[in-house]
Amino acid sequence: MSDDFAAAARRLAGVAGVALGWRPAEFWAATPAELCAIVAVMLHPGGAALPPDAGVLAQLMEAFPDG
Repeated sequence: MSDDFAAAARRLAGVAGVALGWRPAEFWAATPAELCAIVAVMLHPGGAALPPDAGVLAQLMEAFPDG
């Protein structure tokens, strides 16, 4: 691991702690995609996607049954 990556990760963990209230374990358990999604919503709150409607949920439940 390079020193640049380690330094950037420490800074980002600190920002996540302050801005999101995350503890270190929560930061390190998050995927980069999860962190990006949260930061995107924080930067553009009105741009968040709407939740799926009943039709979309039915399609997803049919395509990915839990049973």
